[in-house]
Amino acid sequence: MKTSKILSLLLASAAFLPIQAGANPPTTIQFPMVKSKGPGGTCPFSPSATVTVHTLGTVENLEVVAKGLPPKTDFVIFNIQVPNAPFGLAWYNGDILTDKKGTGVTNIVGRFNIGTFIVSPAALPSPNTIPSPPGVLPDSKKGAKVDPVQIYHLGIWFNTPEDATNAGCQGVVPTPFTSNHRAGPQILNTGTFQDDHGPLLDLQ
Repeated sequence: MKTSKILSLLLASAAFLPIQAGANPPTTIQFPMVKSKGPGGTCPFSPSATVTVHTLGTVENLEVVAKGLPPKTDFVIFNIQVPNAPFGLAWYNGDILTDKKGTGVTNIVGRFNIGTFIVSPAALPSPNTIPSPPGVLPDSKKGAKVDPVQIYHLGIWFNTPEDATNAGCQGVVPTPFTSNHRAGPQILNTGTFQDDHGPLLDLQ
């Protein structure tokens, strides 16, 4: 928590510019995440999150502060192509563990801007590290060929289906969105933005 507070102070001291086009593009953007309209929408609580992304030139720092979630519960965060199912291409970035008040904070360093994309020039063999079970789906053994795809949205999932059920969510079905490919439903996303204009696109 000390690290996140220090980073928060650094970000607060930076010159903040609103999302806008022009000769001087912003170095910091901030945007909300809202409750998912998918299966996570059945959960009996109203979470929200604020995301702040600050560019350091060669990398970005992405900070997520989530509130209103179940206490002492693990969640996972992904870059995704579109905010709601079927999501398109996705990239696992890390975890968010909530405290006793249901607040969770994470800071991730990487590329989180207009240049965030996935590409696969060829379909190549891949080790089946996580078989099914425990994974909902096994690792692909043959990979996939994919032209460059921009992934400007974010989504947060329950780390396990059991966590979602214990939190009162209804009709929970396991999803592959965690490191062992057996997660719960998506609970937060950047669904206030259009599918083809996720918020990371606004950081040049």
